[in-house]
Amino acid sequence: MINVLFAARPDRWDEYEPNLRAAFDGEGLDYTLGTDLAPETVDYIVYAPNGPVRDFTPFTRLKAVLSLWAGVETIVGNPTLTVPLARMVDHGLTQGMVEWVTGHVLRHHLGMDPQIHGLNGKWDPQVPPLAQDRKVCILGLGALGAACGQMLSNIGFDTHGWSRRSKQIEGITCHSGDDGLRSALAKAEIVVLLLPDTPATHNILNAQTMGWMASGAVVINPGRGPLIDDDALLDALETGQVGHATLDVFRVEPLPADHPYWAHPHVTVTPHIASETRADTASQAIAANIRRNEDGAGLRHTVDIKSGY
Repeated sequence: MINVLFAARPDRWDEYEPNLRAAFDGEGLDYTLGTDLAPETVDYIVYAPNGPVRDFTPFTRLKAVLSLWAGVETIVGNPTLTVPLARMVDHGLTQGMVEWVTGHVLRHHLGMDPQIHGLNGKWDPQVPPLAQDRKVCILGLGALGAACGQMLSNIGFDTHGWSRRSKQIEGITCHSGDDGLRSALAKAEIVVLLLPDTPATHNILNAQTMGWMASGAVVINPGRGPLIDDDALLDALETGQVGHATLDVFRVEPLPADHPYWAHPHVTVTPHIASETRADTASQAIAANIRRNEDGAGLRHTVDIKSGY
């Protein structure tokens, strides 16, 4: 028998409880699941940073924490967390991000905005290049970045990706390290940011790095707000070095109503909707990970606390 504590916002319990029970039953787990288990009896915590648990010290029997969020930057700094932490990687989260990124890359590649907004009677045929002639760069080649990059590669884009550590991913020209960042961004016409939020990635898109991109390049950020130097981006939009920015995440959320992004003619703001953790697929991923750990195979998608991701 294992005891699993659900420690997220109370309003999520009604949604998650039936999905978690179905997933745990499907994995053949012998379990107790609840929101108010005695800390000293808990084996696993299904966790969200905006839930009630801040101090993990009372959970003396705890084996692991399984995050409901893909981002873990608000968890890794907690000094009371001394057991393995697994990030959320599940089919629904990945598929949602792939769909959102692919849609916006194609929107900008095909130049759809003028047609959507209306040409007001002006017949102005603008034929886009083929995808094979457009360089797209994905900054961040984790589960989400790799999946998005492979989809764009399958469509035919000249797809490049960058990560801090060297990787090999089919269909993607992979770059790594400080030297590789410049070659990844060089002459890129569309740049997608899917890096984690760590001190090393703050303002990775800044005046210098935006200068390496093709003139008029498009920036798409469904990753984390602090990845972009906002003042530098606004300057690049004014000079035309960046032609458009589609932004889903921000340093402050909700984005303040007086922020210049809202009214800028070359910025699209979406309200952190690029992808969402879905209760059914997330519950299946959590149950499978616990089953794996109980069988002695260890958790998947564990976080390197020192690296922050």
